Amino acid sequence: MATCDMHNNAADRHDIEATLRGESDAYARLVARHQPRVAAHMWRFTRNRLVYEELVHDVFVEAYLNLRSYRAAAPLEHWLMKIATRVGYRFWKQQGHRRQLRETPLANYDAAASPAENLIEQNEAAEEVHRVLSQLPPRDRLVLTLVYLEGCTIDEAAQLAGWSKTMTKVQAHRARGKLKKLLESGRKVYVP
Repeated sequence: MATCDMHNNAADRHDIEATLRGESDAYARLVARHQPRVAAHMWRFTRNRLVYEELVHDVFVEAYLNLRSYRAAAPLEHWLMKIATRVGYRFWKQQGHRRQLRETPLANYDAAASPAENLIEQNEAAEEVHRVLSQLPPRDRLVLTLVYLEGCTIDEAAQLAGWSKTMTKVQAHRARGKLKKLLESGRKVYVP
């Protein structure tokens, strides 16, 4: 384990204990230490800045409310990422009830697949990928996001999602098939 990780683990343990004793600044230090990683993960679930900020907030509220259940079997960041994954997945499930159908020109898909030449094109490509994935059911979006966008192994994705390794493999296989059919079909994209 890297020295920085050992320092963070010790600092996390200290701040968790202090938070549980009622020291108000201790939880703020935990949030400051882990917010960049949680925020980067939550950006995968929405491109709406206000919703994104609310999701990040929800992760830390849920973590605070459940802090007594943290057993330190793994680093705090791993526990927070599980919570973040659940919060994002819940958001997608809620959004599934509010989708609208709209056409996306084929040229937009081609632009997302071609190499981006600058940051603006990269952002547009990321937006297009997000729109395409938004048409899939939440379980499919989650497994594809974890495996292909976050770069998780099947084991890591299973752990974050709270699924078995076998279920995660099957879900990934089915999700890839649905995505392929979606891209080969009428190119309609649902957006929340």
